[in-house]
Amino acid sequence: MKFALTAIALVLSAPLAAQNQDLGQPVAEGGEVETVDEGEGLNVNVSYEGRLDDLGIAIPAFAADRNVPTPANANGTGALGRELARVITSDLRNNGLFKPTGPDSLPSPSYPEITAPNWSTWSNRGAEMLVQGYVRARADNKLTIGCYLYDMQLKSELVREGWVVGPADWRRAAHKCADLVYSRLTGESPFFDSRIAYIAETGPKGNRTKRLAIMDSDGANHRFITTGRSTALTPRYSPDYKKLVYLSYVDGNPRIYVYDIGTGRQTLVTQSANPTFAPRWSPDGRTILYSMAVGGNTDIYSVPATGGTSTRLTDTPGIDIGGSYSPDGSKIVFESDRSGSQQIYVMDVNGSNQRRLSFFGGRAATPEWSPRGDQIAFTHIGGGFNVAVMNPQGRNLRTLTRGWQDEAPTWAPNGRIIQFFRTERNTGKTGLWQVDLTGENERQLPTPADASDPAWGPILP
Repeated sequence: MKFALTAIALVLSAPLAAQNQDLGQPVAEGGEVETVDEGEGLNVNVSYEGRLDDLGIAIPAFAADRNVPTPANANGTGALGRELARVITSDLRNNGLFKPTGPDSLPSPSYPEITAPNWSTWSNRGAEMLVQGYVRARADNKLTIGCYLYDMQLKSELVREGWVVGPADWRRAAHKCADLVYSRLTGESPFFDSRIAYIAETGPKGNRTKRLAIMDSDGANHRFITTGRSTALTPRYSPDYKKLVYLSYVDGNPRIYVYDIGTGRQTLVTQSANPTFAPRWSPDGRTILYSMAVGGNTDIYSVPATGGTSTRLTDTPGIDIGGSYSPDGSKIVFESDRSGSQQIYVMDVNGSNQRRLSFFGGRAATPEWSPRGDQIAFTHIGGGFNVAVMNPQGRNLRTLTRGWQDEAPTWAPNGRIIQFFRTERNTGKTGLWQVDLTGENERQLPTPADASDPAWGPILP
């Protein structure tokens, strides 16, 4: 039986030597993706009418046409098929919207059954949806991985897609399959095939080593970018995912660098002897926003991403910090203590029309605009530090977490999940956590060290 699929080629760029002594080994990342639609009839209606968090999804092991060795798994394509299904199951379970059953408690379909399911096998297992797939080894050592979503009640295919990947990128295919299922069943944009940057912290409290690190959205494929010789802080991905901006303290002096993920090169954007904070990209990737303290007054500045002359955007006495562009690039949300306490303000992109947004009691800090433009996440301080959201008009406050010290929210690419870092009350240990917009489904991401300053990147191409 011939398999119809969408072919995606992942091209790995070759890293070049890093330019800074603090950089670790450069990282090769996924390159351009070519999508070719070969399928028909992919718009079948879903028959399920209940709550998504009650939706059962069966995800058996992906089938292999033959079990052959592959660099992706020492036990061959058969074992890799089970690992693919485990990753997809974990993605969908951790999202909190579904009740997936993974391959370890399900029968394994044969290769021909992937496009012609044996409905009787699945009808008594309590699942409304079935995810099946296959993995094939190619002569060039790459893998072809296909993913199919079926409606059990209709006994119909809902959507299918496939990818050609290098052995090192098999997890990306699993994340893309989970994205396919999530998007088809919720109508929301995908987010599993994305990456997270953060600051890894080690050492005693008074002398922490802070390194720039990146990982997949589920914590896999962890890599350190810097060596820790200088302190790294507040990373952010560029809108095209190709670069990271971060703050580095070398010899006690702050510098803002842009690190090219594909080549390992980094570029100095600006440096100063004055305290500098929180660099952030503009939506078009041409400008970087940051804060700097001069003469006891902290203001917000913008500078070309390639370096050059900075432009001062605020000049009110007090401390103006942070800054996050609206998705259309027309406004900037930031924090300021000009009213006597930390609060959230908004201004036009040129610094005009500054006005306060937060009037709900307590303090407010570290605002970040949602990629969808409909919410602003921030740290709400009042009897503790918690992650909260409000609309861009400063209304409809909702507190999402109830930790002791939860702060620095960053949005998933689809604008429906927020990541933050949590400090434990008794130990002072920090870790990365996620919560959805309902305030439910909190979970911690695994990291090899304490973690802070998370930044969720856009969906991978």
